[in-house]
Amino acid sequence: MSATEKPLSIYVHIPFCVRKCLYCDFLSAPAGREKQKDYVKALLQEIKEESRQYKQYLVNTIFIGGGTPSLLLGEEILQIMETLRECYRLDASCEISMEVNPGTVTEEKALCWKKAGINRISMGLQSAIDKELQALGRIHSSADFFESYEKLVKSGFNNINIDLMSAIPYQTIDSYQQTLKKVTELIPSPVHLSAYSLIIEENTPFYHNCPSLPDEDAEREMYKITDDILNGCGYERYEISNYAKPGYECRHNQVYWKRGDYVGFGLGSASLVENVRFHNCTDMERYMKGCESGVSVKEDIQNLTIEEQMEEFMFLGLRMMQGISCLEFLDCFGKSVDEVYPGIVDKFVNMGLLVRTCRKEEEWIALTKQGIDVSNQIMA
Repeated sequence: MSATEKPLSIYVHIPFCVRKCLYCDFLSAPAGREKQKDYVKALLQEIKEESRQYKQYLVNTIFIGGGTPSLLLGEEILQIMETLRECYRLDASCEISMEVNPGTVTEEKALCWKKAGINRISMGLQSAIDKELQALGRIHSSADFFESYEKLVKSGFNNINIDLMSAIPYQTIDSYQQTLKKVTELIPSPVHLSAYSLIIEENTPFYHNCPSLPDEDAEREMYKITDDILNGCGYERYEISNYAKPGYECRHNQVYWKRGDYVGFGLGSASLVENVRFHNCTDMERYMKGCESGVSVKEDIQNLTIEEQMEEFMFLGLRMMQGISCLEFLDCFGKSVDEVYPGIVDKFVNMGLLVRTCRKEEEWIALTKQGIDVSNQIMA
């Protein structure tokens, strides 16, 4: 990267799915083939139109998320990637991730994704137990997942993340251990695992009618089991909910946690560029008409104050196991962490929730294992 080039990440939102999961509050919904086709056309127009603003940037990561991007035709993913390459400068080692659902993977699509340059796949398994998948409203079975995984490996993908969920309906400590065991024993093993606990969100069917959930003690034990089993299988926890084999940490997600510049394309997608936050509108008709006519679809454009930048630096950075660099904070804001938050860090250090460490003569502040359990309160 030359001195005049700035690093940029790109997120592309595909807001379609076969069926809405019962816990999902993401901006996604089922749609017919014509609607999908029209959306892709508008999306490509937005990608082209916005490129003029990013000529001085070099794209290091791309993430195609959703929804279910793998629901699109393979040719449409090719179109999206071809347009990105035509309009933006991509680094030779650009990490290009795409989310897929096990119920939508075919060998033909996988080969198209490979041809498009996708080099990282993130697949949502959630559970390897069919009863639990059915309770979540997933469209696939555990057998579908293992078959899809095999197709991806056969197509040449070796950088695969698997999403897992704990504390879900009908799950027990034993069934959760079974899921972890089945996933870690895959050949070849996935190089990245994201492990989240279920959060019941408003505006979801689960908020109004959720089947039986594990109790707090079981949820806490699942949390501990995740760390123990995955560490024992060679995965390193590098973020609160993410584990990777060495060298396979998700570069795109680290851009979010480190407050790098990223731009989002597609319905409702969020951006942070030069400390300005904004997002696209969430109304489909307005989005498509705006893209077609060249009218901006951006909303809530917010120039972050220094105080807001500091807050984000702290609560996003503390999600990573390495924590935050005190020197980097000082370089960014001209003040030390202790000047801005006097007594607060030491208070949590004394409580055993934060730890100060020195690496390469540089001070870092990170959550302890106990601190991770109450991370929301600390970040607040």
